[in-house]
Amino acid sequence: MPITSEDIRQSLLARDSEFRSLVEEHSRCDSQLEQILNSPYINSEDLVQEAELKKTKLRLKDRMELILVRYQQMASQ
Repeated sequence: MPITSEDIRQSLLARDSEFRSLVEEHSRCDSQLEQILNSPYINSEDLVQEAELKKTKLRLKDRMELILVRYQQMASQ
């Protein structure tokens, strides 16, 4: 049975502290973003923070993807 991306992700969460840290930070950013988006009133500071959180989430996701790809390449060798 082929190894799925989710299997690799779970393995990395258990074994790779950098990957786990990136996932935790991504989750924190996601929670903060949800708070802003669910706020009844959004001011200009919230809009700036929203943009920064989105950029941070993308950067974190890109880094997680690089780790996943690296792990997949090592596993296929």
